[in-house]
Amino acid sequence: MATESHISINGHTHVLYKENALSKEELIVKSEDFYKHLDERRSVREYASTPIPKEVIETLIKTASTAPSGAHKQPWTFCAVSNTTLKAKIREAAEAEEKESYESRMSDRWLKDLEPMGTNMYKPFLEDAPWLIIVFKKVHDLDNDGKKVNNYYVNESVGIAAGMLITAIHNAGLVTLTHTPSPMNFLAKLLNRPSNERAFLLLPVGYPKTPTYVPNIERKPIEAISEFYE
Repeated sequence: MATESHISINGHTHVLYKENALSKEELIVKSEDFYKHLDERRSVREYASTPIPKEVIETLIKTASTAPSGAHKQPWTFCAVSNTTLKAKIREAAEAEEKESYESRMSDRWLKDLEPMGTNMYKPFLEDAPWLIIVFKKVHDLDNDGKKVNNYYVNESVGIAAGMLITAIHNAGLVTLTHTPSPMNFLAKLLNRPSNERAFLLLPVGYPKTPTYVPNIERKPIEAISEFYE
């Protein structure tokens, strides 16, 4: 009997999922190759001024938007900034918050933990990188009358999308850094975002400077991050 290309469930159309079945050997090789590729990803703080086409940024955002979300509400907005004046304003505001954090908000233990990373309150990458992508979460949506419409599992949904965006950036041969100046309210003001959006993450996107050095750190082994119940 022929399989239907689509069916109706609760009055809504569901289409047939196209399975991409692989052999056990292919599964092992493909998963290992992808792991090795992502294991090369590093957070980079020094950027070249080499331009990145807008079309690339659009594709990266579209890739992130394929992430699953609670009730498929897609509670995110990706703001891409290349304007030099606006990037300078973002840097100025971010560094003001970072100065407060490094001088009074962060504990001694936190500062000690950051020492191997070589970070400080100065964030030149916010101007040097050709693009900044600021991920906003929609705590709720607004209907045409301005009334609140619920979103579900917002932090989880946006977190997954952000992870997929970082993966897409690496896959494109570019680099990024997860930047979260706290508080981040200034981003909504500078970008004139609506009241239902909150800044979630800022990602500079571009090519690394030559040469660029990153901390010589190691990832936890599989035994330290997993438990198997067979």
